[in-house]
Amino acid sequence: MNGSMIINSIMLGAGLAMDAFSVSIADGMIVGGSMAAMSLAIAGTFAFFQFIMPLAGWACVHALVFRFSSLQTIISLTGAALLLILGAQMIREQVIKNRAVKTAGAGTGEEAQGALSIRLLLVQGVATSIDALSVGFAIANYAGPEALACSALIGAVTFIFCVVGVQIGRGIGQKVKRYAGIAGGCILIVIAVRILLTDVIGL
Repeated sequence: MNGSMIINSIMLGAGLAMDAFSVSIADGMIVGGSMAAMSLAIAGTFAFFQFIMPLAGWACVHALVFRFSSLQTIISLTGAALLLILGAQMIREQVIKNRAVKTAGAGTGEEAQGALSIRLLLVQGVATSIDALSVGFAIANYAGPEALACSALIGAVTFIFCVVGVQIGRGIGQKVKRYAGIAGGCILIVIAVRILLTDVIGL
């Protein structure tokens, strides 16, 4: 890769990482357990999908250009739907936890944080990276090794963003534990609405 390709890949990574960064903040607000382990798990998952999706898009461009283009709206709708469902689920679970804490008479809200399931994390990874399939169009003129290197840089940038996002979320979550899940769910819903408005409706 030449210098311009490297810079372009880093810029693509920064742009694509924004949704994953926001979700990382939301996750950091609600998870308990080891901070280092959760940061690596969350950032690693998002980085993996942001690495895989551009490669998949590149392959689709070379093999099924027109069919892939026609599926772009469906891809965006799927990502938005997944985030809407996850956001609503997070809000619902936080409300249930808060009611349980109130019923038990605990006033500290320590029980409001919990673990992030592998299934939920994987769904988040797909939902936040599915738009990265379209990067295949941007790097369609790259050779295979260059596309691989570009995707690796995108994944690396995403990893860094998400580690920072989890740290930010953890700091916020420690201060507003009883509302962390609600705030995190709202973040996911806002991202979903943005995807609908920009990628589907075209505003």
